[in-house]
Order: sequence, then C-alpha cells, then structure tokens
Amino acid sequence: MEKMPILALMYDFDHTLSPRDMQEYAFIPELNMESDDFWALCRSAGNRYRMDPILAYMYVMLQEAKKRGMTLTRDTFTQQGAHVELFDGLDTWFQRVNDYGASLGFKVEHYVLSSGQKEIIEGTPIANQFKMIYAAEFVYDDHTGEPVWPAMAVNYTNKTQFIYRINKGVLDVTDNERVNEHTPHDMRRVPFTNMIYIGDGSTDVPCMKLVGSRGGHAIAVYQGRRNATVNDMLIHGRVHFVAPTDYTQGSEMENIIFGIFDSVAAESRNIALNRRQLDEAQRMLEMDGYRLR
Repeated sequence: MEKMPILALMYDFDHTLSPRDMQEYAFIPELNMESDDFWALCRSAGNRYRMDPILAYMYVMLQEAKKRGMTLTRDTFTQQGAHVELFDGLDTWFQRVNDYGASLGFKVEHYVLSSGQKEIIEGTPIANQFKMIYAAEFVYDDHTGEPVWPAMAVNYTNKTQFIYRINKGVLDVTDNERVNEHTPHDMRRVPFTNMIYIGDGSTDVPCMKLVGSRGGHAIAVYQGRRNATVNDMLIHGRVHFVAPTDYTQGSEMENIIFGIFDSVAAESRNIALNRRQLDEAQRMLEMDGYRLR
C-alpha cells in the first residue's frame, strides 16, 4: 500500500500541453509537406481503407517517409520531440503542483493519455515528469530499428481504459487480467475522487465524463479567446472548469488545480473524522452492552 494518498493528473497532449499537433514541429516539415496536406492524406486513407483515424495517420507517416527515403527509427521520433513547443509555465508546473500536493499530504502523479505519438512525446523536455505515457506507438524491427507495425493506437474512446488502469494501479498495458478483475473501491490505488483530467476538445469528452461521473474533476483548456467548444462543454456539465493554456505561477489553471487539491484534502479529513467517530461510537456501545443493528 502507498504511504501517502495519490492525486492523479491526466493530460491530453496536443493542444493541451502543446499548441499544435506534435507531428507538425519536425516530422511533417522533414517530409517537405504542409500540415494541411498531410492531415488531408490521413483522412483520405482513413476513408479509403475504413481505418481508425489514429491507425490512418500512423500508416500515412510510414508511407510518406518511405516515398521520400526518410529513415525512421525510435530515435528519429524521439529527436523530433525536442522540437515540440510547450505552453508557458510547463517548465516549472510539475514541481509546483507536486510541492503543493505534498504540503497537503498527497503524492501527485502525472500521466499522458494522448492520441499523439508516444515516441515523440518521450523526446520532449517534460517527458520525465510523467509516471506513464499512454499514446500511439510503433513496433520496431529488431535488426533495422525501423517501425513496421502499430503497437498501440489510442483513440478518444479507448483512452478510458487507461483511467481504469490508473484507478486500479494496473499500469502495464499487457496486463488485461488484473485490470478487468473486480476490485473494491476502497482497495483501488487512486480513487476517482482524486483524479483530474485535462483536455482541449470533444475527443476528450469520454474521459472527462468518466472521471466526472465518479467524483473526479475535468478541465477543458483553450488557446486565446474562450471558444464555443469549451463553453458548450461547461454548460452541459461535461467539465467542471475551463482555463487558458497558461501553466505559469499564479495562473487560472494553477488556481483551479490548487483549489481542487484543497477540496480533496478537506473531504479526506472529513472522511477520516467520520470513520474515527464511528469506531468510537461502536466501542462505546459495546462497553455499555449494546450492539449496532
């Protein structure tokens, strides 16, 4: 068992931690393509072959690289991750959040749940801040090191499985037995009430609704002016809060997160007090010769 209760922050990546889709910073420019043209090819492949959109973009990445003689390996993608732009404040965000959680008696863990590419995320400066990165990933040839097949494709609905993995503490994606076993709620590693999901759009709604419906919190982020998508999500109860993609000290995002931490801590104290009083009441009744019915 963990010595400290855990607070889990779960993030989408593209447009949540980074302003654009991660392939647009290095991979697509190295193809000498425009981003709009690349994504149009992905949509076309998806329609033509009736593919999941995530599998479609992974397929197009390999096909277009092959056409242009571009050598791809895991290291290639990881090096491209160094070019990914991050939103303001993320260089100090994780330490600030961790420290505030610790001041309330919590261990804070950070996770990525993204339809983007895991290998690129692993090359970003913040990759080491995440306990786990759940995202699309390739299988690589043992001899050439080149990507040959999808190992994982994370779309907007199957993202929810990773929330259950975090909830139960079954983080290994190959362990399907334990994650599907019945686990009493008070035995789960991270209660849903201690979860916060942060995302930017409608593709995050299944995760947001899952976390929110079980007592956790969901936050929708936006760049620039607050847009219709996040307003609609807030009005219809799909998220609890909306915030700009600003992670600097004193930002609205920081204030929201710290406020949630405060409320979780207060509820935890109330639960502990209630349990203590129940135990005391039980002992007092037993001393007086009564039993609870």
